[in-house]
Amino acid sequence: MGLCSVVLNFVVHVVLLISFTKQALGVALNKEVLAEQEADRVYELPGQPEVKFKQYAGYITVNESHGRALFYWFFEATHKPQHKPVLLWLNGGPGCSSIGAGETEELGPFFPQNSYRPKLKLNPYSWNNAANLLFLESPVGVGFSYTNTSSDLDELGDTITAKDSHTFIVKWFKRFPQFKSHKFFISGESYAGHYVPQLAELIFDNNRNPAKKDFINFKGFIIGNAALDDETDQQGLVDYAWSHAVISDGLYDNITTKCNFRHENLTDDCDVEMGKLFDAYENIDIYSLYTPACYRNYSSTRKQSPIVRGKLPLAFSKIDGWRRKPAGGYDPCSSDYTEAYLNTPEVQKALHANVTKISYPWSQCSDNIGSWRDSPHSILPVIKKLIAGGLRIWVYSGDTDGRVPVTSTRYALKKLGLEIVQDWTPWYTSTQVGGWTVVYKGLTFVTIRGAGHEVPRFTPKPALQLVRHFLQNRNIPSRPI
Repeated sequence: MGLCSVVLNFVVHVVLLISFTKQALGVALNKEVLAEQEADRVYELPGQPEVKFKQYAGYITVNESHGRALFYWFFEATHKPQHKPVLLWLNGGPGCSSIGAGETEELGPFFPQNSYRPKLKLNPYSWNNAANLLFLESPVGVGFSYTNTSSDLDELGDTITAKDSHTFIVKWFKRFPQFKSHKFFISGESYAGHYVPQLAELIFDNNRNPAKKDFINFKGFIIGNAALDDETDQQGLVDYAWSHAVISDGLYDNITTKCNFRHENLTDDCDVEMGKLFDAYENIDIYSLYTPACYRNYSSTRKQSPIVRGKLPLAFSKIDGWRRKPAGGYDPCSSDYTEAYLNTPEVQKALHANVTKISYPWSQCSDNIGSWRDSPHSILPVIKKLIAGGLRIWVYSGDTDGRVPVTSTRYALKKLGLEIVQDWTPWYTSTQVGGWTVVYKGLTFVTIRGAGHEVPRFTPKPALQLVRHFLQNRNIPSRPI
């Protein structure tokens, strides 16, 4: 190669480098974007330990005419956020807060502590060690998310929740355009077994035209202890309770005789027997069979939310305690600390939350949702569609959860009829078996040994290991490491 060619190549590379740098700076230096991000920047929370990563919190309006706005809390990755994917986390309910459960008690960086002054503990197993981590309180009426049109609270359901969440994501990437090119994943647990695949389907369908300005670099989702199919969710719940010595042979036989979970509407006789099943869990934690319940503040932690009027997901309807708040974990009273912390005025100010002065206190699960208008009996057809579309899909299950137990998930996945690529195999965290896994064609299923309904709360280190492997599209280790 001649000297002229070398010089020419050098000049071309410099020009390209300058061009790419200008494009990057064009995103970073957009004054309007900078102003919006700065307005949401959280510099320090009351009682917060010092950290090096950035965090943001605030509102994004998803419906201007109704005044619907969703609250988010975003944490950049602990290391090299510019190279990490964006991971959205959703809790279920329906009507429970992703901030209250996901961020402050499971997989977020900060856990409120039992203290007379606001105090946070740093979670060493936070998922922002693996990704840029985004928590969303959805739908409106949950946590700090709100609507100025009160009738919206009577019209909620799966469809509007998915649409509002999709609008949120599109607008969030406009507020944080530096992350728009990053790989995007969705995660969640429990009734997010509806939320996550339905939101994934909206993004997937919208992405069919890559030229659209609201194209999202969406790669897949991971869901845990997920409500997927009414029939199998309920049958699995009953079989799990019997096989784990929670209910008697007689009650199991009565339920088996009087309940046909294939039917949308259960008979009154079935309701009575299912009520007895839930009564059997009265003094233990259905969400984590083998951890202690909280008796520090019985009226708060163990209280039951009232049954929501209107059509409910079958697996959660007509049963006293269907939305009982989980009370398990290393500290079974952590929900009390979260409620106290997030209802502190200086905390809300630091988070840019409750800006409209909502008339009710922040709570783990909303008492303000008037009804739930639509909930498909099965999400399996959506999952089948997304498998065919080539998305990365993992389903995991903590095996000590009685509410959406591992039996329910196994029954549901069997309905999919997927080809097994790698059958039941142990996986390891350090030298111990962390659980078992089945790799299907298009879907990976993982159990987590000793984990309850909220896997990251009960087994934080294996949960972080799990999500790292999911994001990196790597099989979890099948031998001691």
